[in-house]
Amino acid sequence: MNFPIIQKRKIWYMFSSIAMVIAIVSLATWGLRLGIDFTGGTLMEIEFLQSVPEGTQVQTVLQDGMDLGDVAVQPAGDNGMILRFRTITEAEHQQVLGELTANFGEEEYGFVEQRFETIGPSIGQELAQKALWALIVSIVFIVAYIAYAFRKVSKPVESWKFGVTAIIALVHDVTIITGIFAILGQFMGVEVGAMFVTALLTILGFSVHDTIVVFDRTRENLMHNKDREAFDVVVEQAVNQTIWRSINTSVSTLLVLVAIFVFGGESIKFFTLALILGILIGTYSSIFIASPIIVDWYRVGEKKS
Repeated sequence: MNFPIIQKRKIWYMFSSIAMVIAIVSLATWGLRLGIDFTGGTLMEIEFLQSVPEGTQVQTVLQDGMDLGDVAVQPAGDNGMILRFRTITEAEHQQVLGELTANFGEEEYGFVEQRFETIGPSIGQELAQKALWALIVSIVFIVAYIAYAFRKVSKPVESWKFGVTAIIALVHDVTIITGIFAILGQFMGVEVGAMFVTALLTILGFSVHDTIVVFDRTRENLMHNKDREAFDVVVEQAVNQTIWRSINTSVSTLLVLVAIFVFGGESIKFFTLALILGILIGTYSSIFIASPIIVDWYRVGEKKS
């Protein structure tokens, strides 16, 4: 069964344009809520063994008992809490545990420390810079690789245009995902850190792989185009020849990720969510965005000539 992907490309462009506008407005209005990986600070996750106190109780105990600055308390699962405050030393860490034990260590509550992370502000800024460079270098290498892989395809579209088109699709994916996390950060307090950057890099690799599968079939069809069919017809055939492979690959990956999201720990919940969104959006852009763009780019060149 053939789907009119290229013929209906204005519909796909409309959907993507709406999503992009919402994402860009969200990023411009609220921005991403940066975690301690980038801003510096301390994160402590505790799990209560009996009943769970109110978050305001824990917040009051730490703010009154120690000079920790603003203390943020966030629920984690059914019995846990994630505490965030300024960067502290190991001695201060032990004092925090002492305050918590004195107030919530009796039989009514009882708790265990599940996680403790502390990062200085300068290290956080360095991580943010390295994360940005990692994204830039990845994109540059992707363009170079695709241009090299498609070097034998010079007609009717130059090889480098395939690389640039793949990057446009990647920018589409990353923009929408970061926009979604800007919305989550504003309304649910979701923070992004080093794991979010790891998720973006993973999504880049998955999405560009999916795009290359379609482009590679387009290249093969062009090399064996004995009937001299129009370029948009060749691309349409390539998309329909690979669409079920892309969908099946994505679905099999999503089944695993959804299981991890549902049954995995709180610390990787939003990392997994980023991957789920990335695979869904990346599959969509590979099929419905990248190939239509290369067709329209070809048509623009034809009109100029």
